[in-house]
Amino acid sequence: MSFTLQHKNNLAIMMLTPISLVGPTPADHESSSQLEILLREAGLYETSDELAAREDVLRDLQAIVDRWVKRVTAQRGFPDGMAEQATALLIPFGSYRLGVHGRGSDIDALVVGPSYIDRDHDFFAVLGGVLAETEAVTELQPVPRAHVPVIKMRFHGVQVDLLYASVCLPVVPRDLDLRDRSVFRGMDLASARSLNGVRVADELLRLVPDAGAFRTTLRCIKHWAKARGVYSNVMGFLGGVGWAILVARVCQLYPNASPSMLVPRFFKIFSQWKWPNPVLLRDIEHDDGGELALRLPVWDPRRNPRDKSHIMPVITPAYPCMNSCYNVSHATLRTITEQLQIGNGICQEILKAGPGGAGGWDALFQPFQFFKAYKSYLQVDVKVAGGEADLREWKGWVESRLRQLVNRVEVATAGMLLCHPNPKAYAGKPHDLHCTSTFFVGLSKPQPQQQQPQVPFDLRATTDGFKQEVYTYEFWRPGMELEVSHTRRKDLPSYVLDQILPAGHLKRRRAAESNSSPPLSSAPGDVKKVAAAGGTGSAPERKRRCCPSSNILPSASVQGVA
Repeated sequence: MSFTLQHKNNLAIMMLTPISLVGPTPADHESSSQLEILLREAGLYETSDELAAREDVLRDLQAIVDRWVKRVTAQRGFPDGMAEQATALLIPFGSYRLGVHGRGSDIDALVVGPSYIDRDHDFFAVLGGVLAETEAVTELQPVPRAHVPVIKMRFHGVQVDLLYASVCLPVVPRDLDLRDRSVFRGMDLASARSLNGVRVADELLRLVPDAGAFRTTLRCIKHWAKARGVYSNVMGFLGGVGWAILVARVCQLYPNASPSMLVPRFFKIFSQWKWPNPVLLRDIEHDDGGELALRLPVWDPRRNPRDKSHIMPVITPAYPCMNSCYNVSHATLRTITEQLQIGNGICQEILKAGPGGAGGWDALFQPFQFFKAYKSYLQVDVKVAGGEADLREWKGWVESRLRQLVNRVEVATAGMLLCHPNPKAYAGKPHDLHCTSTFFVGLSKPQPQQQQPQVPFDLRATTDGFKQEVYTYEFWRPGMELEVSHTRRKDLPSYVLDQILPAGHLKRRRAAESNSSPPLSSAPGDVKKVAAAGGTGSAPERKRRCCPSSNILPSASVQGVA
């Protein structure tokens, strides 16, 4: 059911009406404590030293940004006094601003500069050059053509994503209120998107009834999503903002609940959600020619026909409202829903076990065994003749296009071949001056209503079209290569097996092969060993109908899947 005008009043009432006001029992408090212990053991909380190091990174970056803005101001020919007063704000957002960052978390930060400092030259060229010469900076990667332009880097070993927004002011005050819509006056769309990261984080914390319960629940859901392979905005799953909005909605519906109550309700609600009905934390706001007349694009399918095509609308609560999950496809929504249903089943078992079952939360966070779930895969090899910097750049571009490969395959096979992209990239060892990183897409067939004849799928034209699209990269250089091939579980590259098999297992396998033992695929016991590398999995995973490997033509290119 689509989002239409007749639903507006009902949605407004629903957003203001909780489902239950019941608070936690002592058993619920104990269960929440068990959850927090599990999260701490998983390293999802920083130590005081790690937090201090993160604050040092922000302080040092602010100093670099201050020197940069004064330098650019002087180069523009402004009076010396103005150059001395010139400032730019460095504002963290994302998990750090929400208070759910943990060990190894990156820092999302927004630079807010004056009107005369532009993004393309001053931010990417000048500030990018300053950062390139900074000893503390490594793995510097400007991405100026991204949906939200960003400079990626490591600063003192901490991953930092740096965004830029220019406000229509000659001097940026230190106390600039980003909640005021007037900051959008004269702002380009890329700056508006960048600025919204800070505004959305602040609005999320304002709209949830209990920030502490929200934070703990969000930590749980993010930990679960990463373990189950459904945490990646660029690959068509949900990113941090999307999961945060879903958690915030559950918190609104159960304002007095503890985390151990909110987590099961999260899975119950969203495993049954009727998409594309949107998830909203507040009513959608417009700016229809008012005093500011900003006219920024706002997600609203009642006004914008293109928004009706969105598959999973999870709407940001700050103006201008946007769909945080615009990358989700039919394929990734199917995977997300499957995982939510599995999570719901596990939570129901924990609830059935009663107070004594609180220690069973670890079952919820068991990693999804991607290489157990499928027998056939598309293997996407990203190669460069240069070094690690070139590989990061080329891999990032290919990763951003993998959604198109998934869509192409499912359309070309009329939905008879289902795709499950794995967000994880597997790094190969440098060979012949080439660096390689590999992505995998699991292949399966839908459960048939009745016995159907085997139908081969020839995906060569589909994958060739995908490669041609990828090679249109604006900054492509000779040595940047891409290969797409079909592979079977038994033929996975050794550098992948090194990362997914238990220690010592690969050595035993190689020794067996050197003694002319049957290959892995022809020995059922060995196949079971590969499949069991990370556990038994849940019932819905075991029911998945994999493509029979024996019907796939062996070739370096994708010949067919039957």
